[in-house]
This record gives sequence, structure tokens and C-alpha cells, in this order.
Amino acid sequence: MQAVALACDIARKNKGNVHVVHVIEVDRSLPLTAEIESAEQAGDEILANAEQVSREQGFNVEGAILHAREASPAIVDEAIERNVDLIIMGTDYTQPFGEFQLGSVVQYVLKSAPCEVWLCRHQVEE
Repeated sequence: MQAVALACDIARKNKGNVHVVHVIEVDRSLPLTAEIESAEQAGDEILANAEQVSREQGFNVEGAILHAREASPAIVDEAIERNVDLIIMGTDYTQPFGEFQLGSVVQYVLKSAPCEVWLCRHQVEE
């Protein structure tokens, strides 16, 4: 939600819009239109939290749940389709092999997005 707050602040200063996207990755054995109840509920909660953060910032956001086989290209495709100037992504501090690493989604977006990409890394938990 830190990324949402930052996006609202930047958009307000630049008279822009904020689009919050949550991607549900759908297994290849299912049609893309399949509704996965637990994932849909989690996505709805995430978008509701994003809308709450934006209201606290005095800003309105547009939220959408996307269904895709992989989140990475869905994020980049959405940015291209909406002609966005900036993608702001939140990322966790993960050390899967004892050393900090960016996940594959972040790496793909950094490499493939046609616009600027900013990362908000969450605080390291003790």
C-alpha cells in the first residue's frame, strides 16, 4: 500500500491518474475466465485497501483485477494499453538463498516496461 500512497502523491502533484492492478495468475489447465474464489476475494481485499489508502490521500484510484497466465507480461501489457508514464511496484525483502533478490515479476517489468519503473521495497522485518 506504500506504493499506492506514493502513486497518489505523485499523480496529485502532476494532475495524473492512478490505476491499481492486481493480477490473478490462472493455471493453464483452466480457462482465463475461470473464477478462483479465494484469489478473487484476496484481489478484492487488496483493491479495497488500495482504495482506502487513496481516500486517506484525498485521491481516487481506478482498480482492476486482471486474469492472466503470468503476472509479468500482464502488468507490462496493461501499462502499454493505458499508455502510462510510470509503474510503481511494491516488493518484499526476500532472501531465498541467503541473499536479497528481486522476484521474477519485478525483473521482467524492469526489463520490459516502456516507461519508468519505481520500486517500493517494504521494510525488512526482524
